[in-house]
Amino acid sequence: MENIPSTEHKGESGTAIWKTLQYNKIRVRLIEYSENYKADHWCSVGHIIFCVEGEFISHLKDGTDYLLTIGMSYQTTDDKENPYMSTSKYGCKLFVVDGDFLKLT
Repeated sequence: MENIPSTEHKGESGTAIWKTLQYNKIRVRLIEYSENYKADHWCSVGHIIFCVEGEFISHLKDGTDYLLTIGMSYQTTDDKENPYMSTSKYGCKLFVVDGDFLKLT
C-alpha cells in the first residue's frame, strides 16, 4: 500500500487519509481516521467496512450507535432513509469496499 498515493479528507474535526484503488465499478480503500475524528456529513452510500486497527463508532441518524473494534466489520446498502456518520476518539484504520453492487434495486 506504500506505492498508492494518499488523499486527505478533513472532517468536522480531525482528518481521514484515504489510499484508494478503483477497479471498474468497485472502489477499495484503506482509510485512517485521526484521533478525535468526526465526519463532516451523513453518508447514505453502501459500504463493506472492516476495522483493521483501533475503533470507531458508526452513528445512524435514527440515534443507533455501533462501536466497531479490531476485527469487526459491517455491511450496508445505499440507505437514504437512515444515513450514518463515523467518529473515532482514538483513531483507527479501516478497509472499505464499495460500488454499484451495494445499491438497492
